[in-house]
Amino acid sequence: MNLRTMTLALISSLIAFSSYAAAPSGDGPYVLYKNNQIEVRSIVMENGVQKVKLATYPVSKKAVVPINVEFSEHPEWNFSVKLQAALKNEPAEFKQPDKLLALSDIEGEFEALRKLLLANKVMDEQYNWTFGKGQLVICGDLFDRGEEVPATIWLLYKLEQDAKAKGGYLHTILGNHDIMNLSGDLRYVQPKYMSNAKLMELDYMELYGPDAEIGRWLRSKNLIEKIGDNLCLHAGVAPVINDLKMSLKEINDRCRPFYDQDRKSITIPDKAVELLFDGGRSSLFWYRGYFVEPKATEAEVDQTLALYQVKTIIVGHTITDTNVGFYYKGKVLGIDVNQHAGKHEGALYENKTWFKINTTGSKTTIGTY
Repeated sequence: MNLRTMTLALISSLIAFSSYAAAPSGDGPYVLYKNNQIEVRSIVMENGVQKVKLATYPVSKKAVVPINVEFSEHPEWNFSVKLQAALKNEPAEFKQPDKLLALSDIEGEFEALRKLLLANKVMDEQYNWTFGKGQLVICGDLFDRGEEVPATIWLLYKLEQDAKAKGGYLHTILGNHDIMNLSGDLRYVQPKYMSNAKLMELDYMELYGPDAEIGRWLRSKNLIEKIGDNLCLHAGVAPVINDLKMSLKEINDRCRPFYDQDRKSITIPDKAVELLFDGGRSSLFWYRGYFVEPKATEAEVDQTLALYQVKTIIVGHTITDTNVGFYYKGKVLGIDVNQHAGKHEGALYENKTWFKINTTGSKTTIGTY
């Protein structure tokens, strides 16, 4: 292919992508609290045209407010959600479950998440939790790139409640894209979400702000958790973070007030917390030192394991050809795969064995660590 042909092909691709990205679609619902009222906004498609729906309820009726997640192209995917009575900050440590499914970097790919959860019997077609006392951990990145960000988050919000009712648990850990959306770094947000916010007469930042239900829910989540023998987070623990010798609870509690702070306009006065947010170098949600040079040494990985008394560190954030897979002699488990390119996989711990799983229900042994 000559240069002119390649250039024309690239231009055609960009035009096609632009047209696709600009295509109108449904969105929401978004739940906001204003003047002691609950406002539920959504965008629905009627004869190919976007229509804004707004319903208002008194806060006293929160338990019965209908939250309906609808898909114009796939009505069979529709589901409803009950608003949680109260949102509390998550604990930092949990006992080892018999079954643990670990996924990461869903980034708005609702169909991929739905297929993974169905194939691995975490839920049924009606979105009921069927994983029993098993636990599901999402190691960060719910936002950006994908076309169904709100639906993805609402599904986790719903299953979190169902899991607890059945003796299981759903852990949602925040990644860099989640922190970016909370703090106003919107460089990867799909343009349609900006347009839709304007159509609903809102600023995009209000959709996940402190007066929004999902915004409040996200702020209750952690950056790092210990689930039995596993340390779960988005990116990794840099050697300099080991040196802080902070407990997991302390890390989460001290970082939480800065989740939604614009880093361009504020300076974090707490030097330890500054290290935990330091993008690209030591941040728990940006670090790539398990996979990219300069890499952490095995001794530094061992230091993290000893500090938090775990056997395995489970991370997303960095895609490699060998994910889902183990590194550092089974001490680090990388689970980030390119969901947008159709690679839908995760890691399942069951019967004291780790398996790579996908959307077909098949399981491939990757370790007995």
